[in-house]
Amino acid sequence: MKKILTIALISLFGAAAFAQPKFAHVNFSELVQLMPEADQARATMNASSKEAQDTYQSMVEEFQNKYSQYQQKAATWTGAIKESKERELTEIQQRIQEFQQNVQQELQEQQEKLMAPIYTKARETVSKMAKEAGYIFVFDKTSVLYLDEAQSVDLTPEARKLLGIADDRTLESLQAELQAQAQAQAAQQQ
Repeated sequence: MKKILTIALISLFGAAAFAQPKFAHVNFSELVQLMPEADQARATMNASSKEAQDTYQSMVEEFQNKYSQYQQKAATWTGAIKESKERELTEIQQRIQEFQQNVQQELQEQQEKLMAPIYTKARETVSKMAKEAGYIFVFDKTSVLYLDEAQSVDLTPEARKLLGIADDRTLESLQAELQAQAQAQAAQQQ
């Protein structure tokens, strides 16, 4: 009986010694950036940024017009009118500064709000895949100092499919799309 128990323990520990932990990796940044939801978030952010930029531009134009008027007519105004116009210019400058500060913060908050569900969906998809396949660890390929890809499984292709990312969509194609959009916007503004 003692021999059987010893042999069973040796077999169990021997099997455990040869069992390799299952590791996988994923390019999480690629997944998040290429998800269709990220395209929608970028479109929303671009629209908000354009609206903010248009509002800022109209405020600056208002200031410039009133300042130009001030320069042209200041010599003919009474002290009270001149003081009133100076106060008005100062208030416009303050509104512009406050707007710049507030809009930057609000745009940052909007981006975080839009991206949070995207990160969550990607993280949950990868976690579900890992659990189903029995992986112990899944590393983000972009933040690991060293990765022996021969001993780790790349979950990125499967995660791309589950997240609805087209096979031909890459970070390079996304970059080209974004550059084309930026050039089109710049051409519209000119």
